Amino acid sequence: MISLIEAFEKHFKEKGYQQPTTIQTAVAEPLAAGKTVMGIAPTGSGKTLAFTWPLLPRLTAGAGIQVLVLEPSQELALQTTRVMREWAGLLGLKVQSLTGGANLRRQRERLRKSRPDVVVGTPGRVLHLLDNRYLKLNDLKTLVIDEADDLLADDTEAVVEDIERQTPLDTQLAFFSATMSSQLGQAEVIFGRDVVKCDVRKQDHSRGPVQHGCLYARTMAQKAQVLEQLSYTKNFRALVFFSSIKTLHYTASRLRHDGISAASLGGRQRQVEREKVMRQFRKHQVKLLLTTDVAARGLDIPKLPAVVNFELPTSVNEYIHRTGRTGRQGEPGVVINLGDDHDFRDLKHLLADTEYKLETMSIHAHRLTNGKSGKDKDAEPVRNENNRELRKGQHRRADSIQKTVHRTLDRFSKPHKRRHKKQRKNKGIRLRHRREHEKQQ
Repeated sequence: MISLIEAFEKHFKEKGYQQPTTIQTAVAEPLAAGKTVMGIAPTGSGKTLAFTWPLLPRLTAGAGIQVLVLEPSQELALQTTRVMREWAGLLGLKVQSLTGGANLRRQRERLRKSRPDVVVGTPGRVLHLLDNRYLKLNDLKTLVIDEADDLLADDTEAVVEDIERQTPLDTQLAFFSATMSSQLGQAEVIFGRDVVKCDVRKQDHSRGPVQHGCLYARTMAQKAQVLEQLSYTKNFRALVFFSSIKTLHYTASRLRHDGISAASLGGRQRQVEREKVMRQFRKHQVKLLLTTDVAARGLDIPKLPAVVNFELPTSVNEYIHRTGRTGRQGEPGVVINLGDDHDFRDLKHLLADTEYKLETMSIHAHRLTNGKSGKDKDAEPVRNENNRELRKGQHRRADSIQKTVHRTLDRFSKPHKRRHKKQRKNKGIRLRHRREHEKQQ
């Protein structure tokens, strides 16, 4: 067991923790010694506390910003802030969040007045405050790059490097992630540091039993209907993942129209709205939380029963991070992948080198069960908007008939009726004028 200071050890027991996790034990000594560390561990293994416990006792209250933690999303930054603030309060230390989406003027005022010892923020907002000299890192001791495989990718990598250049030369670096990426593997070269690597993915057994299944739904409309059916199952709650914001908004609108308990997280929501949505979901006031990979990255939602992949991931790392929202800290969970035979074939090929085993699932009497998928006759029938059952092979024909019906109805809507009536009237006038003209001749 790692050595905790007295204040932390007491709080550790009050929280009901039995013992530190594998990653917490592995990184404790090198972090406390000021070494640059890379911690790789499964999702839900306690990585936030892994860097919180060793770093906070090294700080001096009121001595300026000494720890900066970078997070890929607003939600994860606020979550990390809450965790670190709980333990920092035991030592009289102050923690502040700096995230995009929040009021910039208020953040500047709070920085000036509260003088935090620890700052947790998103890279874009942190760099903006640094460039405008509202944030100063002269006293920084440690820079933590959380979800490093995400932050050291694409355009975000350049932002992180710009921030690191504005830190003192002797600043300690700490990288944490659930997966390894090519850029993360090059961290020693990119930042010019000797890195102590602690990869405990094979040794960590904190994950609970998670079932991975496939549920047949071919179109967006059918997938939305599956979500409705799942929402009626007992004690069901789920994070629903999308790759496209447009599809997310369409599905959210459809679910709200049908009176389903659902909310969305992502896009251009203000921070206040995002916090409200997360609070409702954690309090079980919302059953379905529709989100994207970026918005839900690293989120810790205790005892989350399920994850639904409305749109299937395109990489193994993406699948790992999505499914890691359930089955945390030994709790059971289920992952539901929606698609057709072609989608499931591609997903199985994608996960061929992993330990994930996909099972066929179906919904019977408001219960999720193993067995034939929704496209088979024994499974819960897919229904059209008139609540009529669609048999196997009728999906495409039903969609075509439905489109024809809509087009027919559109032709005879009120505006068209008025137009057709006016056209008939004009035709009658022209015919009458022609007859009068022929009589005169």
